[in-house]
Order: sequence, then structure tokens, then C-alpha cells
Amino acid sequence: MAASCTLTVPAPFAAASSSSSTSARRYSGVVAMASAGQKVYAPGVAVSEGNGGLPKISLKSPHGSEAEIYLFGACVTSWKVPNGKDLLFVRPDAVFNGQKPISGGIPHCFPQFGPGPMQQHGFARNVNWSITDSEVTEGDPTVTLELKDDSYSRSMWDFSFQALYKVVLHSTSLSTTLKIINTDDKPFSFTSALHTYFSASIAGVSVKGLKGSKTLNKDPDPKNPLEGKEERDEVTFPGFVDCVYLGAPSELTLDNGLGDKIVISNTNWSDAVLWNPHLQMEACYKDFVCVENAKIETVQLGPKESWVAEQKIELI
Repeated sequence: MAASCTLTVPAPFAAASSSSSTSARRYSGVVAMASAGQKVYAPGVAVSEGNGGLPKISLKSPHGSEAEIYLFGACVTSWKVPNGKDLLFVRPDAVFNGQKPISGGIPHCFPQFGPGPMQQHGFARNVNWSITDSEVTEGDPTVTLELKDDSYSRSMWDFSFQALYKVVLHSTSLSTTLKIINTDDKPFSFTSALHTYFSASIAGVSVKGLKGSKTLNKDPDPKNPLEGKEERDEVTFPGFVDCVYLGAPSELTLDNGLGDKIVISNTNWSDAVLWNPHLQMEACYKDFVCVENAKIETVQLGPKESWVAEQKIELI
């Protein structure tokens, strides 16, 4: 039976996403409040000081799996299975200063995927989210984060919205649910993705399940992708890869080249993206691969309408 703990969000958490200045959107004082015991979370859920002094949520399963999520960007930066192996990757050039997005783990791309009229991949990965709920469901620790519009977001995207991001840690899998709600009185549109970095040995990496999908290949010219069709049973990474797969299957299998196979399944993430920068990122390209669930084709939401997409990454 699920045990639930509804949270009353203290002022620093609640105010974090409503401030207009970047520096003010950092979480000064929040960690102290959490460590002072003024917050009560569900079993297996804790908040502590992470890299750069940024608050992070730790999820610990009774089965031995663990995950870490930074409130800055609602970015999952670590997912360890019971044997202690971390299946996600954070780049060595990642910064934890509350000014730039965290490069690694599972960053959000919202309300824009890729380049466009606003900053690269939108603003959701570059602002503080707040905790709205924590609970235990059938023994699995769960946390829900929230992002709402403020003057900063409206300077780029002038709409009222609510984003809810639920993360559930299981024994050998990690599930996420993203819900976008139009709280405005006018319609809006967006694109989105979960820009997941997996630990890998790139020479041995393969991805199965994409055969037959329509491709938009950004190599060699990212501004003019080549349309095509995936003919391979297994996609490998012998060099630079940056390819969008439209109408991708709801389940892919990643062999990370390190002896692990990970099933990446989803509901309502209609597209996928594969990326490895090769020599453009010589310091670490051999150590990761990005396999991303995405919504490349625009989502249209009228007032009070919502859109929900789920992802599950599971070690098999």
C-alpha cells in the first residue's frame, strides 16, 4: 500500500522559480533549512547540499538502487543500480553554479528542442524547480518537481504554464512522467526532450529498434538535415552522430559497450534522438552516448489542456 507525504513548500523553494534574476534564482539558504529538519520527506527521499552548494534530492530504494536529482534544471545526474554501477554520465566540463545548465544526466529540453528563437533547448534546464510531493509507492521512493512561469521565462516565452515532473526509483529501473499544463487564457505550442546521457564505451555501443524510422540526419550540416530512413537493425557510433528519428518506436534497446543492456521505453514521446559529438568533444566522447526521448513535432495546447509523456529506463 502506498504511503504518501504531501509537502508544504518553504518560501525559498516556492520563490525559486518566480525570481527574475539569475543569481536570485539560486537556492541560498534552502539546504540549511532542509538539514535543520524543517522539511519531512517520504522514506528514501532526502535533500542535501550537492556540487557547488546546489540542493540535490537523493532517492534510495530498499533494493539498493539510488538516484540523484538537482533542483536546478530538475536534472537527474545519477542512477545507480544495486551493484553500485552508475548508468548515467555527467560530463567532466559540467558546471554546478546555478548559472549554466548541468551537462549530463537527464537534462530537460523545454519549451524548445535545439536552437530557435530562445536559448538552446529552452529554459527549463536553466532554472530552479521546486518540490511539490514525495511518497513511497510499493516500496519505491518517488518525488514530484514543479516549474511555473515567471518573468525570466516570460522574457523568452510569454505564456503561463505549469510543468510537473515525477521521478520514481525502482530496483533496476528509473521512471519519469512529465506533465505540461497550459494555465494561460491563450493557446501555446512547444517541443521537448529528455536529453539523456548514458555511460558508455562508444566503440561498443549499439541501439536496436529504430529500423524503418524516418531520419533527419544533422551530419554533415546541422542547419540542413538530410531526410532518410533507418535501414540498420543496430545503429552504431563509428564517428560523429546527430540524428533525429521521427515516429520512433516506443521501445529501444541500448548496449552501452560496458556489459549493460538498457531498455528505453516511453509513452507519448513520439520521436528519438541519437547523439555523440566524437572529436568535437575529445575529452569525453568515448565515455557516453545520448539516447533521447523527444517530441520534435510541435505540441499544441489550448487553455487548461495538458500533455503527458512517460519514460522508463531499465537494466535488463
